[in-house]
Amino acid sequence: MDQTGFEQDNTKNFIIESDVPECTMKDPCWLGIDEAGRGPVLGPMVYGTCYSPISMKEDLKTLGFADSKTLTEEKRDSIFEKLNDAKHLIGWMVEIISPHNISTNMLRRAKVNLNILSHDCAIRLIQRVLDRGVNVKEIYVDTVGDPAKYQAKLKELFPEIDITVAAKADANYEIVGAASICAKVARDKAVKRWIFNEGIEMEDNEYGSGYPGDPNTKKFLMNNMDKVFGFPSFVRFSWSTADKLIEEHCVNVSWEDDDEEENMAVKNTPSVVSFFTKKDDGHLERHRFFKDRCLISVDKL
Repeated sequence: MDQTGFEQDNTKNFIIESDVPECTMKDPCWLGIDEAGRGPVLGPMVYGTCYSPISMKEDLKTLGFADSKTLTEEKRDSIFEKLNDAKHLIGWMVEIISPHNISTNMLRRAKVNLNILSHDCAIRLIQRVLDRGVNVKEIYVDTVGDPAKYQAKLKELFPEIDITVAAKADANYEIVGAASICAKVARDKAVKRWIFNEGIEMEDNEYGSGYPGDPNTKKFLMNNMDKVFGFPSFVRFSWSTADKLIEEHCVNVSWEDDDEEENMAVKNTPSVVSFFTKKDDGHLERHRFFKDRCLISVDKL
């Protein structure tokens, strides 16, 4: 799995995909989607998809797919190699969503939560596979949020395809298990080979699993926090773990523009009492209906 493009600029999302097996463009196929790295405060989240002819479902069982979290890293790598070698049988695609992209979307003025980011990524992968000419007839997705609502959302976008959204889909459908393997292998590789644009040098796995409860992850966060600029781009600023550390240990910053806007808002906001006070200045304000139409009163003919 060549991640050179992502390593060159890990602030942007990156898609990696296999060749499309010829049989998947002719035979009806099923497609599975799963993610890896949703919970960690460090590193990217990765969405993976796999697709294969429905007639070959039984053949997939021989590859030993399962929920990637239940397997060791060595076992996942071994299964991915088998999957990648089965080019006549199965195709795959992953999108690496950078931590910078996650933080930027979740902290923007019009916030985009992680569920929406996940849904959008899944939709992009499905559409990209369809654009490659794959004859997809069934889709299986490990749920994010309410399964019924997520399924209805996908069905509205892809009405001609049978869609199943369910919890633990990676354990119940081999094609989702395969997608889970691809996603986890891609994330493991991205985290291990992370290039710090800030010039930080790290030993292998020095920052731990990336989950907030990991002691090595906590140590990394404390040791690599700038008092003004916060954390390196490897960290998801939008996570409460990172936000709390910034609030407790970093310098408070006050922006002049914010103060000016707040003062102007206070200055220009009329008192509530003013709306109930009768104005008696000897002049009656003309209704907007007359002003907009340039109508005037006529008292002489």
